[in-house]
Amino acid sequence: MGLCCPKFREITVSSSSSTSVESSSPYFQHPPQKTQEQMIPISTQHSKTPSSSQIGSILGKPIIDLRSVYVLDRELGRGQCGITYHCTEKATGSKFACKSISKQKLRTKKDIEGVQREVLILQHLTWQPNIVEFKGAYEDKKNVHLVMELCSGGELLDRIIAKGSYSERAAAVLCRQIVNVVHVCHFMGVMHRDLKPENFLFVNRDEDSCLKATDFGLSVFIEEGKVYHEFVGSVYYVAPEVLNRNYGKEIDIWSVGVILYILLSGVPPFWAETDRGIYNAILEGHIDFKRAPWPTISNAAKDLIKKMLTKDPKKRITAAQVLEHPWITKNGEAPDEPIDSAVLSRMKQFRAMNKLKKLALKVIAQVLTEEDMKGLQHLFNNIDTDRSGTITFEELKNGLSKLGSKLPESEIKQLMDAADVDRSGTIDYVEFITATMHRHRLDKEENLYKAFRYFDKDGSGFITRDELKQAMTEYGMGDEATIDEVINDVDTDKDGKINYEEFVAMMRKGSQDSDTKQTLST
Repeated sequence: MGLCCPKFREITVSSSSSTSVESSSPYFQHPPQKTQEQMIPISTQHSKTPSSSQIGSILGKPIIDLRSVYVLDRELGRGQCGITYHCTEKATGSKFACKSISKQKLRTKKDIEGVQREVLILQHLTWQPNIVEFKGAYEDKKNVHLVMELCSGGELLDRIIAKGSYSERAAAVLCRQIVNVVHVCHFMGVMHRDLKPENFLFVNRDEDSCLKATDFGLSVFIEEGKVYHEFVGSVYYVAPEVLNRNYGKEIDIWSVGVILYILLSGVPPFWAETDRGIYNAILEGHIDFKRAPWPTISNAAKDLIKKMLTKDPKKRITAAQVLEHPWITKNGEAPDEPIDSAVLSRMKQFRAMNKLKKLALKVIAQVLTEEDMKGLQHLFNNIDTDRSGTITFEELKNGLSKLGSKLPESEIKQLMDAADVDRSGTIDYVEFITATMHRHRLDKEENLYKAFRYFDKDGSGFITRDELKQAMTEYGMGDEATIDEVINDVDTDKDGKINYEEFVAMMRKGSQDSDTKQTLST
């Protein structure tokens, strides 16, 4: 049986510091921005541009008093960078978790970029199974607040300690969920870099509760061909190539291999009395399968662990291969039910939009910064397998399948037709970004203004029927019935034209993830 040890805390190490935390367990013991573009008002009649003093220095969005939207309740936990609170949305009574980061602790450009990157990654990955859902980011004068799904079931670490170890069947179910996170992250262009039991939360207290990954504070967008050198991670879970400061996304699989070893035995595969001793054990790479309970554990489980803890990252098993491993599929009973990935959910949302909004989003996609598109380019390349620069129906079908979707071909064809705005028969890069980008881009006034200006050719502050027809005819949508449909939908004051407020209301309608997941509204 595995050792049931007191709760241990991992040490998160970075290139700048390393801290030790004592524990009574013999196995877990250590001795002691880019400049914000100015917004251009259309006119005082149609929009008000926030002054620079009202724009937050971290997120580049208008300052907002979080307590006007949420009630902050009890504290849920503390980390190096912030405090997590239980919070309640005033308008709906819905419960969330709010991670509040003090701006005083964001002393350097690197600190600020880290928070900005975490927000972008949470936005990019939200709606994925086994990843905490992201509600939104807010900034006031003292803090940056990240509001996300409330997972009330506690950490995976707590359950490991309570149980001592898991049965193979139960461990396989958990491992599949953890590896699914890695697979989705890597497919969508994200490397987590700090996978450990503390960073997985159960949605509720049920024994069979779903497990969700949280805390993407050390995560980065994967850049093709880039080798990473920053020393990050947590002591027991860090891969050997991180210690050698020369690594890529394979480090996440190593960390999951360590977690699986702990799930089955209750102890880590590499341990010593000091950090240095642990690092030396990791570099040596010897895995003990002789000590109890390993003689009673199946060869298939041990085979998977060995493949995940292969020292050479080039020979290490990938996340997709782990999900196909016999031990996972047999013991974990790969689920048959379809999974709505973020890509699928956003494409469904896009399909439900009116044609003006689709064109406006395409305009916005064309002016996004390289930073805004990180992750999406990697995702596009993973779906565009022949590297032609466009996604065919077969490539879209295979890409959605890799993300867990089991949609019939007829529905995939509908999504394809919706995303293929120029009716070319394939989805090009801009069309893909348009259909899959997170709707937080609609929070940026300058993006909305640029889109409005695209249609308002004469700069009058209104989109007239003729201007709308001219823009939509370019994409084969200029028939009278479509024009009537758009104007009837958007022109709320019924003066026969669309002003800026009406345009913004249309663009922001249904842009909240929680709303669109339920209604897929325009």
